[in-house]
Amino acid sequence: MSAELGRLLADIGPRWQADIRAHSQAIKEAYEPLLRAAPKDGISVARDLPYGDHSRQRLDVFTPALGRPAPVVVFVHGGAFVRGDKRTTEQLYDNVLYWFARQGFVGVNMEYRSAPEASWPAGAEDVGRVLAWVQAHIEAHGGDRTRVLLIGHSAGGTHAASHVFDPAAARYPVNAQALVLISARLRADRLTENPNAEGVAAYYGADASLDDARSPMCHAHRSDLPTFVVMAEYENPLLDVYGLEFAHRLALARRRAPRVLQMRGHNHMSIVAHFNTAEDALGREIIGFFARG
Repeated sequence: MSAELGRLLADIGPRWQADIRAHSQAIKEAYEPLLRAAPKDGISVARDLPYGDHSRQRLDVFTPALGRPAPVVVFVHGGAFVRGDKRTTEQLYDNVLYWFARQGFVGVNMEYRSAPEASWPAGAEDVGRVLAWVQAHIEAHGGDRTRVLLIGHSAGGTHAASHVFDPAAARYPVNAQALVLISARLRADRLTENPNAEGVAAYYGADASLDDARSPMCHAHRSDLPTFVVMAEYENPLLDVYGLEFAHRLALARRRAPRVLQMRGHNHMSIVAHFNTAEDALGREIIGFFARG
């Protein structure tokens, strides 16, 4: 990390929640030149492959030059349920999949339907569709369909967790061997302190009394899939609280603590924007977690 970028993160850090959109944009702009110059050689990318009929049911596949079937990472981006793309800038979130491809993984970067056009549980259904696509097609891209790691960030983490844990949302088999939830919204809330409360309402529907039953939080006991909960030191309001609560529920259900990590110095956006830069601590933790099963 450059000294200039370090100063920006330290300056924004404790003020992150004061203006999340402006600070998020500042982080994207600061990381963009670093990600543009980041290593990408030897990695082929197949863009906008369809996994469904909707225009947003598209994915990109990142394939390293390997002579053997490689483990697979499926990444689900965020966007407060109502926005976001698999490439929110020219470089982000490609950077996540480029980094994993450089470590010997085949990367899948998925886009999904968003609210208000698509309501709960559309996001979780699309995660399931992509994992089914991986089972059917990833071997043609050099991937091993028996070794799949699912990663979700922010609202993408909600969709990934709902697919894994909530039987009402899981319309497809859970074709993954492990799950990483990064800064995920694991409880739907419409509190005044939630800057994305409108997005929650758009996705989960007008009846707020259903929010708890539709939240991944209430279903943590329903799966024993290895799960790694990651949060930033400077989070969107309550996401770190919900992350810890979810980890606690996993621990109670499994009688052992799951892997939990707080990325000190990082915020809700930099926690994914830093992938494929010289800083790789989180990526190494994720690979180690997946290797241990």
